[in-house]
Parts: sequence; structure tokens; C-alpha cells
Amino acid sequence: MKTVSENRAFGGVQGVYAHPSAATGTEMTFGLFLPAEAEEGAVPVLWFLSGLTCTHENAMVKAGAQRWAAEEGIALIFPDTSPRGEGVANDPAYDMGQGAGFYVNATQKPWAPQFRMWDYLTEDLPRLVFSAFPLAQAAQGITGHSMGGHGALTLAMGLPGRFRSLSAFAPICHPTSSDWGRKQFTGYLGEDESLWAPHDATLLMRKRGFDGPILIDQGTADPYLDLLMPEALAGAMAGRRQGGAFRMQKGYDHSYFFVSTFIEEHIAFHAAALHA
Repeated sequence: MKTVSENRAFGGVQGVYAHPSAATGTEMTFGLFLPAEAEEGAVPVLWFLSGLTCTHENAMVKAGAQRWAAEEGIALIFPDTSPRGEGVANDPAYDMGQGAGFYVNATQKPWAPQFRMWDYLTEDLPRLVFSAFPLAQAAQGITGHSMGGHGALTLAMGLPGRFRSLSAFAPICHPTSSDWGRKQFTGYLGEDESLWAPHDATLLMRKRGFDGPILIDQGTADPYLDLLMPEALAGAMAGRRQGGAFRMQKGYDHSYFFVSTFIEEHIAFHAAALHA
């Protein structure tokens, strides 16, 4: 692992690091904010998964999360959204290829050799960060925005017991029934739709739910509502009688202005679970 940059912020350190990934076979970059408490010992950690077209940098720079994480004494991890670099498969469309990994392990050509973001986030990157930094592995939460919200939901429900808390901003809620999902799942996973189900938050909510607190925020002025399908996940939560809050925020869109407006509440929500 190499240090790309480290900057003092809110009494802690915002770092950017690069490392060779066994999962993707490429160099991967991630951001990590450590609060001042990390100088004394291991701290809880909140994962933030970003959306389509993003890198590790978008949420790290735009969400305004470090201030609130510093106040709560929790670390933040900002992974990238896909493998990148020379020789990595790509597509001219913004919603496939580099920047659009969808947090799955691809099985189809040309994506299969490197687009293994599920393994990267569940095995590769955790193994690195928990060995290299003072992070409490038993106190993890996860959140994300848009495609990253989809990833946060599916990782949390797909890995029972790993995360204490779960939240999302404008997540892709029902990708097996949306053009933000069907296209990508066909490309990455093939035509067999039974293989898509473990990566659909609505189907996972119906099947197993999440054993912990959930907070989801969605803007009513989001131009992508028909693709995100929040009503499907909200219905699945109600049908399962899943504890949690699904909030439709009047007038808010899909941007980081929306995320930054509510990030303080999300971090406080996670901190309550992670410090319990």
C-alpha cells in the first residue's frame, strides 16, 4: 500500500491510499478518514459507497462527512466504484464499465477478469484496512448514494452480522426491474435472472431483511425516481414489518447537495449503533 495524500481535517486525518488488489488484479484507490480518537486505539468505521461515474473522491470531497464523523469519533472509508486503468474493460456509456461496477462479481466477458467489486469490498479491502489502520472490525456500518446505496443495501443484507447499521441516499432499490440494473446485470452476470436476485435490495428485503437499524432518504424531486423505484423497497419493508425509516424529502434531488444536507443525521444514526 502506498500513501497518495494525507491532510489534517477536524482533528483527524483524511488520507488517500492505493494498493494492488487481488480481487480485481489492478491497483485500487480508497479514501480513509481517521478521527483524533484513532491515535489512542481502534475506532468504529462507516463505509460510504459511491454512485455511477464516481471515484473514491466524490463523497470524500462533496458529502461534508468528515466534520460529523470527527464529532462522533468514527472513521470513514470511501472505496472506488470499479477497477480502472490500462487494459481494464470499459464501455462508452456512463452506466457500464469503469465507474459503474454495481458492486457485483462479473462472470461475463469482457468484465469477468477484473470487475469483482463484491469480493473487493467484502474480502480484499477489509483485509487491508483492518490490518493497517486502527479500526474496530466488530463495529461497522455502511451507507451509500445511488448505485452505492444499492451496494450498501445488498452488502448489508447479503452479509448477515457484519454491519451493525445501514443507511442509504437515493438508492437503486429494485434493479432487476429497472433499466438501472437489468442492462448491467445482463452484461456482468448473464441472462439467467436467478443470478441477479442476490443483488436486488427489494428482493433481499422480502427474503431476509436486515437485523439492525435502517435509515433511507430519497428526494421527491429526484429526476431518476422511475429508475430508482423507492416505492418497491418501501413496500418490501412495510410487508416484512422491517424496523427502520424511509423518508421522502420534499424538493430534494439526486445531487450531493441532497447528500450533504442529511449526512449529519446519517452519521449520528450510525454512531448510535456503532458505539452501543
